[in-house]
Amino acid sequence: MMDLPCSPAAERNKGPILERLIQTLPAQGHALEIASGTGQHITWFAAALSGWTWQPSDTTADGLAFIAARIAQSNLTNIRDPLLLDVLSPQWPEPGGQFETPRFDAIYCANMLHIAPWATCAALMQGSARHLAPDGVLITYGPYLEDGVPTSAGNIEFDASLRASNPAWGIRYRNDVEQEAARAGLHLSARHAMPANNLLLEWSINYRNGDSRVCS
Repeated sequence: MMDLPCSPAAERNKGPILERLIQTLPAQGHALEIASGTGQHITWFAAALSGWTWQPSDTTADGLAFIAARIAQSNLTNIRDPLLLDVLSPQWPEPGGQFETPRFDAIYCANMLHIAPWATCAALMQGSARHLAPDGVLITYGPYLEDGVPTSAGNIEFDASLRASNPAWGIRYRNDVEQEAARAGLHLSARHAMPANNLLLEWSINYRNGDSRVCS
């Protein structure tokens, strides 16, 4: 049996995220996960939300192998084979792969924006707008900086460590992310405070309700 990588942070936050997904998502649908990483989130969600079909993805072949191994160990049948997907690519997934459905009811992306170049934000929003069903939702999770909201000491230290590791990384301002979403035709429809100073944000296609108000 393959030794699988395990993220302690993913292990800690998968429970609270699932609680929010249960409240947000309908009983069934098709979901795409961007940057599935260790596969801990998608197997946890798929086990609890059995009415959903889950499509994992990652940017490297090695990553896909680890995700596939974790899926095999889970014995779940509602998770598709992982696909190679780089959000910066004009085509999702990469050539040689194919989604089983052209549109997704949910697209989920956790802890990517702050450990990737800023260009990935626009790419994520644009790609999600292309692949979301009319009533679909993009769900992003992670730390954000917010105007008028004090930044925790932990997030200040985390942001500094990210920028020291790579100047292109760093915790993003929520308003900047909203601007990229608006350019892609998405708006912030819900903001949920999560443990450890993280946020879970829901992004919807603008023509769903014709405005861009933020729901609490």
